[in-house]
Amino acid sequence: MKELGLYIHIPFCKQKCKYCDFISFSNKESYIEKYIKALKNEIIDNKNNAKEYEVTTVYIGGGTPSFIESSYIVEVLKTIKENYNIKKNAEITIEVNPGTVNEEKLKDYFNVGINRLSIGLQTTNNELLKLIGRIHSYEEFLKTYKLARKVGFKNINIDLMIGLPRQTIEDVEDSLKELISLNPEHISVYSLIVEEKTQIEKEISKGILKLPDEEQERKEYWMVKNTLEKAGYKHYEISNFAKTGFESKHNVNCWEQKEYLGFGLAAHSYLYGKRFSNQENINQYINKNKKIIHEEQNKEAMEKEYMLLGLRKIDGIKISEFKNKFVDNPIYVFKNELNKLVEEELIEVDIDQIKLTNKGIDLANIVWEEFV
Repeated sequence: MKELGLYIHIPFCKQKCKYCDFISFSNKESYIEKYIKALKNEIIDNKNNAKEYEVTTVYIGGGTPSFIESSYIVEVLKTIKENYNIKKNAEITIEVNPGTVNEEKLKDYFNVGINRLSIGLQTTNNELLKLIGRIHSYEEFLKTYKLARKVGFKNINIDLMIGLPRQTIEDVEDSLKELISLNPEHISVYSLIVEEKTQIEKEISKGILKLPDEEQERKEYWMVKNTLEKAGYKHYEISNFAKTGFESKHNVNCWEQKEYLGFGLAAHSYLYGKRFSNQENINQYINKNKKIIHEEQNKEAMEKEYMLLGLRKIDGIKISEFKNKFVDNPIYVFKNELNKLVEEELIEVDIDQIKLTNKGIDLANIVWEEFV
């Protein structure tokens, strides 16, 4: 059977972070019960689309999924298990934020079959946490992490951010030391991207906050990479590091252009060569959700996207896997694009694979633009 991933969007938060531009809300608790009902209905209504598939990953994101009562998460997962063919030992992830989760919630997650946590830390510096609008302290994160281990979670990711206003290289180094001492299975490291109309964008434009220069951000990135690799973490994707065997299966499947269904407000799907999403208005989603088709791919579009996604992985694209999927050889299909990138020393190409160089990792967006 073909593999399928499921994404579940929970758009509710205790407080929206200053840098967040995701479709999420605070102060809309009155919508939660109606939203969960609509979400379960959508899951049931789409079960026939997945008859040919085995679900290998489920990812519950947001928003802050751990903000709502854990009973709702249990209901949603039971609905999935009753209507879809879930692979034994499928990777089932939920995002949690310190300050919104307790031992009871963690036990409910664990008992319903969630086997991977992604904890949003961002930094161990409490002043920086306040600066970017996080609701927790580092001490609260530690409590959450220890509770998760106590409950029995053996696969935990921790999110870290670099390139923050007022963040120094020493701050990043301190965060890495603390995280490595905790020995999580996976660490995701993201550079701050300032999105339009976010609170942090407004504060930067007014001169209240200032971003570090590009040189400092790159120093932070390479210090992160070198430090985590020395500590035994494999750098397997631009922003992700993992102990052997603990790479995020859900994300890797997306980068390998495998199919997925997204449920919930504004959730995106990729099925049968079509990319489509749900509505972004919560009232419209609850009352009568309508799928919005964004793209119906032909072979050329699929090949380009496969290259773009595959070059996110540090190991790059295997020529044999491309040929198995499309028959064509990417070295010939993308001869002009690849020659240009090789000349600029952004990628390496041999008979087996195509992958980014160190310079290409630094300038990954330029590489991907060739295949957009």
